[in-house]
Amino acid sequence: MRVIQFDDQGRLRAAKVISPEQVVPIAVEDGVLGLARIAIDQGASLESVIEARLEATTLDYQTLVDEGRLLPPVTHPDPAHCLVTGTGLTHLGSADTRSAMHAKIEGASEAELTDSMRMFQMGVEGGKPGPGESGAQPEWFYKGDGRWVVAPEAALPSPAFAEDAGEEPELVGLYIIGPDGRPYRIGFAVGNEFSDHVTERHNYLWLAHSKLRACSFGPELVIGELPDHLEGVSRITRGGEVRWEKPFLTGEANMSHSIANLERHHFKYDGFRQPGDVHVHFFGTATLSFADGIQVAPGDRFEIELPAFGRPLRNPLAQEEAAPEAEIRPSVL
Repeated sequence: MRVIQFDDQGRLRAAKVISPEQVVPIAVEDGVLGLARIAIDQGASLESVIEARLEATTLDYQTLVDEGRLLPPVTHPDPAHCLVTGTGLTHLGSADTRSAMHAKIEGASEAELTDSMRMFQMGVEGGKPGPGESGAQPEWFYKGDGRWVVAPEAALPSPAFAEDAGEEPELVGLYIIGPDGRPYRIGFAVGNEFSDHVTERHNYLWLAHSKLRACSFGPELVIGELPDHLEGVSRITRGGEVRWEKPFLTGEANMSHSIANLERHHFKYDGFRQPGDVHVHFFGTATLSFADGIQVAPGDRFEIELPAFGRPLRNPLAQEEAAPEAEIRPSVL
């Protein structure tokens, strides 16, 4: 089952996707988050809650796109209660991509990349633990809260201080914390994690700084079991022409960590299990246009497509103007 969210004259609405052309609105307040809360309260599946609330009308999917009404498929009314995080070095081949990226500058040797390669190898050897076993910890990072989430089709803003603004096609897990403090997975989406790879290339310890806070995911939420093998395409267009295109693989068959292991190491912290919070967690990638020498410019459009996830995620790139630096006061006046 696939679901979207859209704006209906200022009202948040959810709809089930029934074809590439049509969606059926769902009668519920607070969109997908409202549906998830009902499912938790009733002890019912999210699919059954949705099916019981389908309206008798259909809407034209393309019209929602053309009118700019698509929203991220999961949102929180208070963006401060939506945490955006991610993990890296999780996909087979991701270490090679990062290694090659770093080795292109200043004659960096493999010895200087030992920490990244070691972490990747730990994932290969222990990232898919058996029942009751403790798996290897992944690389982890924090991007921000819900204020940084950009809707599908909307522009991804590159801050003036960024040295690069590159796409990262990734699988995204979407969660709500129940009243009992237990994480509930709502579903998955395709995402663009959006990073400054020039900054990362300077020094892998700048990974956190390289994570541009803006990101996007959707437009569709996939509810249910995730296929082990997923094939997609990441592309960049300029003026309607394809500048770069490359296939990418995801799903557990193409990962060094299991989804369960990545989830466990994120939610093991009490602070990430606060009732009512929403979590958006990016699961990593092994495919970057930057690794192929591509430099993007404002107006270029990122397109990330996983056919099993419905319509592609599309976002044009926008350049922000330099803003005055924040004035830090030495004390409260």
